[in-house]
Amino acid sequence: MKAKSEPPSRATGSDSNPAPSVASPTMRFDLALIASWIEPGSKVLDLGCGEGDLLCYLKRCKEVDGTGIEMVEAKVLRGIEKGLTVLQGDITEEVQDYADNTFDYVILSQTLQQVYAPAQLINTLLQIGRQVVVSFPNFSHWKNRWQICWQGRVPVSRQLPFEWCDTPNIRVISIIDFQRFIKKMGWRIHRETAINTYHHDQHGNIVSLLPNIRATYGIFLLEKGKSTVTPVS
Repeated sequence: MKAKSEPPSRATGSDSNPAPSVASPTMRFDLALIASWIEPGSKVLDLGCGEGDLLCYLKRCKEVDGTGIEMVEAKVLRGIEKGLTVLQGDITEEVQDYADNTFDYVILSQTLQQVYAPAQLINTLLQIGRQVVVSFPNFSHWKNRWQICWQGRVPVSRQLPFEWCDTPNIRVISIIDFQRFIKKMGWRIHRETAINTYHHDQHGNIVSLLPNIRATYGIFLLEKGKSTVTPVS
């Protein structure tokens, strides 16, 4: 089933209210918001799907045809126990096996900061999927700025909980940097929102004022072609 087109938008909700249509009280807030963007009956690929919480919700509530790819064997087994189709492997290698436009949506949630070649990966995802959801921790959040400026330390937070010596993150990304990157690559931002929530938290709110400073995460829905969304300041 081909995903329906929606008018481009910056965000839904406000600084004081959670996003509407975020329907699962037991799922991570950012995943629940992503789920609200997915059309019922779609074909979905979830990269770095973990134990399959998002896929499980989408399969149960939106009847999607979902596939997950996960590196950690224990998480793969947990997803399979839930009745999901989950493959074990490196996402950058496994996505090469799919033909163009195999999926309506490809989801890359909180994984981009660990990818060695982000431009190459996203380009591949836009080939195998009609739309691509990308989310990441916003490195330019004010608490991170404060730790750098006033403490002189590499930031450690609930979104970025690792020390410099043991972090799996090899990229630091801000919302503005990602917008400029997408524009440079000639892709299109169909929809975007910035949220304030903690890692694995079930609660949060959408940030519309100064999101590059105040939001802990950015979430983008990408397509081929030029963006119609004005970058935030």
